[in-house]
Amino acid sequence: MEKQLKLMMAVPISTKSETKSQREIRLERLHRRRRRRMIISAVVMLAAVGGFLFFSTNSPEAIPSPELPKLADPGVLPPAPEGPMFFAGVDLVGAQSPTATLQPTESDPTKTLPSSSPEETNLEPDPVQAQPELQIVPTQAQMITYAEDAPILYYAQSGDSLGVLAVRFGVEVQDITSRDPLPSDGFIPEGRLLLIPNRLDETTSPLKLIPDSEVVNSPSSVGFDVAEFVQEAGGYLASYQESVYSFGFMNGADIIEKVAREFSIHPRLLLALLEYQSGWVYGAPQTNQQKTYPLGIHNQDGTGLYKQLEAAAGIIETGYYGWREGTMVVLEFPDESEVRLSAQLNCGTVGLMHFFSKQVNFPEWADALYGEKGFAWTYQNMFGDPWLRALEFEPLFTPDVLQPELQLPFSQGTTWAMTVGPHAAWGAADVRAALDFAPPAAETGCHTNWSWVTASGPGLVVRSGNGAVVVDMDGDGFEQTGWNIIYLHVATNQRVPVGTWVETGDHIGHPSCEGGVSTGTHLHIVRKYNGEWVPADGPLGFVMSGWRAKAGSAYLGGWLVRGDQVVKASIVGASSSHISLD
Repeated sequence: MEKQLKLMMAVPISTKSETKSQREIRLERLHRRRRRRMIISAVVMLAAVGGFLFFSTNSPEAIPSPELPKLADPGVLPPAPEGPMFFAGVDLVGAQSPTATLQPTESDPTKTLPSSSPEETNLEPDPVQAQPELQIVPTQAQMITYAEDAPILYYAQSGDSLGVLAVRFGVEVQDITSRDPLPSDGFIPEGRLLLIPNRLDETTSPLKLIPDSEVVNSPSSVGFDVAEFVQEAGGYLASYQESVYSFGFMNGADIIEKVAREFSIHPRLLLALLEYQSGWVYGAPQTNQQKTYPLGIHNQDGTGLYKQLEAAAGIIETGYYGWREGTMVVLEFPDESEVRLSAQLNCGTVGLMHFFSKQVNFPEWADALYGEKGFAWTYQNMFGDPWLRALEFEPLFTPDVLQPELQLPFSQGTTWAMTVGPHAAWGAADVRAALDFAPPAAETGCHTNWSWVTASGPGLVVRSGNGAVVVDMDGDGFEQTGWNIIYLHVATNQRVPVGTWVETGDHIGHPSCEGGVSTGTHLHIVRKYNGEWVPADGPLGFVMSGWRAKAGSAYLGGWLVRGDQVVKASIVGASSSHISLD
């Protein structure tokens, strides 16, 4: 069963071209101009500081300053202060079985990144692009060894909780202290200073490479026009087409948007990875490998843009949510070497680290992340400084965030079975955010079932198709903001259309096998908040009609608990899994 459910993830090798393209030359020019500006600024600042120190130390009133203790670097950002029968189905959410057919069209290989000719040097710089770029050097890839017995000063990040922090730092929950009270359950306020014993030996650098809001499909993606950006870039992607299952031929921008929407991963991140790995956005692939495997993921079942993006999204989100849930603290490379992750990293950075660790070994991994022209350099040249945007949209979670009141997603008077406890939200994205329920049935497998799936809470239907219904609970029309409930495997027949406002208990549609690969008719339900899949068992636990989800240690196991009542997940619909709406 487990082999049926897990998607295969390759351990490929990067195939970058050694030939310096016109795109790279122009990127280098842009980089040199920015470096010159930064050097000039640095010289001016040093001169000013030197003058101040000279006059200060030669003044008779000068008094020696006490030496301040050195604190651990908090990262890139400065710290902030027995019944009916049930035949269950299990699914590979968002996975598709047919093989996609590629149909690339003509492209202009001369189109590259925006020109940086001498005639353009006097133009006004773009206000975002002109921000000082993140300075990353290869030495920052070196492992960090902490001084013995020196406690770590840690500033809480958005979404941090005590249990997960204890896992990351290798300590017990009671070992984490603060001058302010700490919540035993729920999120720790962002920026709160924590004192944590040093129990780690050697870890990666704590340098944060990308904010969370630029990795998940967060509010920062609202208004970003993928099609416009791709056409203006004018590279191979702008004229690319591919047959994607029942959707027919889709162009490159539409494929990017589809994966971003379904996996809830940021489109800017997908575009930057595509450019860094194969030059598709501003130029053209230089090798057959770059054309066939544009994200560098060498898998015979993963050729073409759509499957490559799906695989990449799954790898990134496995790292992202593994860090969020405390299930990932070590990276393993293709040569089976391992590194312990710095406990001070953020989810977005770990997602990026995990992506590259699945393709190349440590030296190449370090160059991709920390090299002078690594991924961060490409990202900033394409989209400007991501940390400046993050100031507007983060934190994605605050301690006062609560799940709205929700009820079980089926009608009163019917008994369903919880077939799977907390498990993957979508495809290969390993975040235990979803729950599966099967309706009463007289036959096994995929079949027509007329039981109703009902709305767990009120909201606006913003997506309805391919087996999925998305209800935006804040009603602003965007999946990227606030609370959203996703119902998957909803049959086409009588499915609620886009634009409908539903109240709690209103009909959504009928359970089915539509929308992915499933072994039987059922409903898959999952939550998102500000673009993040929300783990079903965590600080924001999945609660419906007073039943709280709990993850099990066994694969696909778990429970629903309400007081002294317990419902146990069963993929065969055992009586212990039966549940009904009061």
